[in-house]
Amino acid sequence: MKAHELRNTYIEFFVSKDHTQISGHSLIPENDPTVLFTTAGMHPLVPYILGESHPAGNRLVNFQKCIRTGDIDAVGDASHLTFFEMLGNWSLGDYFKEDAIRMSFEFLTSPKWLGFDVSRLSVTVFAGDDEVPRDEESARIWNSLGIPAERIFYLPRKDNWWGPAGETGPCGPDSEMFIDTGKPACSTSCAPGCHCGKYFEIWNDVFMQYKKTSDGSYEKLERTCVDTGMGIERTIAMLQHKGSVYETELFAPVIKMIEGLSGASYGADESSDVSIRIIADHIRTSVFILGDEQSVSPSNLGQGYILRRLIRRAVRHGKKLGIEGAFLSSLVDTVVDQYQQAYPMLLEKVSEIKEELQAEEDRFSTALLKGEHEFEKLIPNLLKGPQRVIPGRIAFRLYDTYGFPLELTEELAAERGFTVDRAGFEKAFEKHQEASRAGAEKTFKGGLADHSEMTTALHTATHLLHKALRDVLGDHVQQKGSNITVDRLRFDFTHPVKMTAQEIARVEQIVNEQIERDLPVTMEVMTLEEAREAGALAFFDSKYGEQVKVYSVGDFSKEVCGGPHVTRTGTMGRFKIKKEQSSSAGVRRIKAVLA
Repeated sequence: MKAHELRNTYIEFFVSKDHTQISGHSLIPENDPTVLFTTAGMHPLVPYILGESHPAGNRLVNFQKCIRTGDIDAVGDASHLTFFEMLGNWSLGDYFKEDAIRMSFEFLTSPKWLGFDVSRLSVTVFAGDDEVPRDEESARIWNSLGIPAERIFYLPRKDNWWGPAGETGPCGPDSEMFIDTGKPACSTSCAPGCHCGKYFEIWNDVFMQYKKTSDGSYEKLERTCVDTGMGIERTIAMLQHKGSVYETELFAPVIKMIEGLSGASYGADESSDVSIRIIADHIRTSVFILGDEQSVSPSNLGQGYILRRLIRRAVRHGKKLGIEGAFLSSLVDTVVDQYQQAYPMLLEKVSEIKEELQAEEDRFSTALLKGEHEFEKLIPNLLKGPQRVIPGRIAFRLYDTYGFPLELTEELAAERGFTVDRAGFEKAFEKHQEASRAGAEKTFKGGLADHSEMTTALHTATHLLHKALRDVLGDHVQQKGSNITVDRLRFDFTHPVKMTAQEIARVEQIVNEQIERDLPVTMEVMTLEEAREAGALAFFDSKYGEQVKVYSVGDFSKEVCGGPHVTRTGTMGRFKIKKEQSSSAGVRRIKAVLA
């Protein structure tokens, strides 16, 4: 079974179980500043898991593109990925453990569906602790389906618990499904969750049945939910009896291209294999970020920084393989060919993706030249010292300021009889990461996941701002993305030139006039076609389902949206634009507050 067949089969199965297919969302969370990227299939559905009603009903299914950045440095082995696709099905107050587990078992083992041999299937359940009891119910259900007790493993909270999304809120135990690869056990204690490669996790059922309160205790929820996630890459690797996700059709074509460019042969040398896997993963992720519905370009901040890091890491490993000159843009068509049916926007943005990659490779080449020049300037002073060692802090400065890889610093140092204080570099790097994490926590505190009063008001303000911009600048203005913290809103929109001071003042005036009118905010559920016929703004077609929520702010604005809103505008406070600037070519960005 190929990846596209798995997508279709999964959707078909759950639609047959009365689920409604909904669209996947952007990789850039529109209304959740707590993370840079959509990290799981459930991420865009958090408001509905928290209690909002979904316009498509209580049983949902979809496939979702995701990115996780915490393991970038681990990519290069046989399993880690930055971009991946998740298949998911949800019950929002409908079925719970019994039905969820039975459906998971049927889809995995029935010859009509995936047809995995039951003897290869092992599962894990929550072991319980002082706060929440052991999940005997899930274990009993698995056992009743034919999974023997010796293949049901009880694991602690760090392995089999989800949530809450913030400090408080819905959370619960999960049950994970593993396929035995047939590899020998690494020890007598080898079990699902071990990283030796014997057990391959492919699916996870999360049972949200508790609410964590502000005092740290757990209360049972009256309305329980199920959230599941199956990784496409991992599952097809098992279905195709591959030892690695990189051996499937999702990566084989681009790996073949890299072999042709470098002269390396995948599988012949582990060092070369690592570089090939890094390039294959990072080009795929970069293509999806650049081809996303919301505009992201390489930069030194946020999503743009991650994109830049991926591109430059891929370029560095290309050089290690002996690839001369810019090469990433030549891989784009191969990636797009693999995904254009499921994600047609990639095909529409091919030229833009290639241009961005070429420009970033050129910038990196310039940075490397500057780094080499800076390195040469250091040598005379270092020769005066008693030891021929380049301090870690200097190696880190070359890395941080010029994007100069540590390995390259070590190579240049060795040519001149020096070594590099690698421990000192790692210490400086760790200090930098801690500062970045602290900065991120400060920057991204709050978020719409908690539906706080201020973030709800700021989200409603984006509707007023959107309409006011169209009134002042023209109907060419379209939302390209938003980011809301408890402190401010950020709104990206199409407009070719910098706004004048008069235009900014007029937009502010219009928004504040609507706030002062104390307009009611109302919601209706209808089809997307009906919403457009009613005059509602809707610019993110790929993330809408058949049924959508349309929010009207009095007689002023009407927009398709899924986020939280105030009930009347009079409670919002005074709107003030703090900054108007360029976001990317043809896209402007406004930062504003409510005081």
